[in-house]
Amino acid sequence: MASLSTATRLCLRSAARPAVPAVRALSTTAARPDSASASSYTSPFTGGERGNKVPDFGKYVSGTSANTNLVFSYFMVGTMGALTAAGAKSTVSEFLVNMSASADILAMAKVEVDLASIPEGKNAQVIIKWRGKPVFVRHRTADEIEQANKVEVSALRDPQTDDERVKNPEWLVMLGVCTHLGCVPIGEAGDYGGWFCPCHGSHYDISGRIRKGPAPLNLEIPAYDFPEDGKLVIG
Repeated sequence: MASLSTATRLCLRSAARPAVPAVRALSTTAARPDSASASSYTSPFTGGERGNKVPDFGKYVSGTSANTNLVFSYFMVGTMGALTAAGAKSTVSEFLVNMSASADILAMAKVEVDLASIPEGKNAQVIIKWRGKPVFVRHRTADEIEQANKVEVSALRDPQTDDERVKNPEWLVMLGVCTHLGCVPIGEAGDYGGWFCPCHGSHYDISGRIRKGPAPLNLEIPAYDFPEDGKLVIG
């Protein structure tokens, strides 16, 4: 019985002790391959030796001379330049055509006047419009021309001689728009025998020059010409 109790006591002691796990010592230094294994290493990639060689481009070299290649290059550059210039010209031409004035606007750009219908010493009896503005046309007499030339130009607010305002002294052509606020003056009226603007009292002489009132400038002279006798073209 003593041996049985001793064996039982030993079993209980061994069971009461904590189990200590076995720990394996790890080395902190990496294992180095020996020289035999290092020299026997081979790359997994094939063609390593060929990758260090310069490729041969001989089959891509042209068989013709360098001058022949230059001629072809110049030809291609010139052709592309010509095509680009033609395309640019066409584009600009189309743009200018689209931006140009229409036929009805061009019709208003020039106005023809029959001078035979205007007697001497009178203004045009019909209302002449150019670009939406009235135009005064007067057939002046010799006395009116002399009177216009006698004016002292240096004393005028907007100095202009009569010769600077007419192409033919017999005919005075100007826009019928007051230079003050854009009113239409009355012909054969005013203190100077020319035109008078009743809106604010501007007086113009027989040459259309401002002589009295708030208007700062003379009546404007439009572009006009006499293409033939008895015909006036305004614009």
